[in-house]
Amino acid sequence: MNYGDKIIKMEGVIVEVKDGCVAMDFKGRLGYLKVPMRMLITDYPLKVGQEVALNMSFPEVISEEINEKYVSNLEIRKRKEGK
Repeated sequence: MNYGDKIIKMEGVIVEVKDGCVAMDFKGRLGYLKVPMRMLITDYPLKVGQEVALNMSFPEVISEEINEKYVSNLEIRKRKEGK
């Protein structure tokens, strides 16, 4: 699958600022994203309600194969959270 890369500007609003991470809701019901603060480019102190934007492309599945290590780590994390 070699589709041409189409970059889309997505805009949203910061909905959570916590220890080392920022969460944002995208406008147009496009979803929710939580990222480490170190990934955010800003000249301002972060506050809930500030608008954000990022350029994104469509996610593409690159292999039919399952990465067993990641699946195993997810299962371990679920068991720990379920205690």
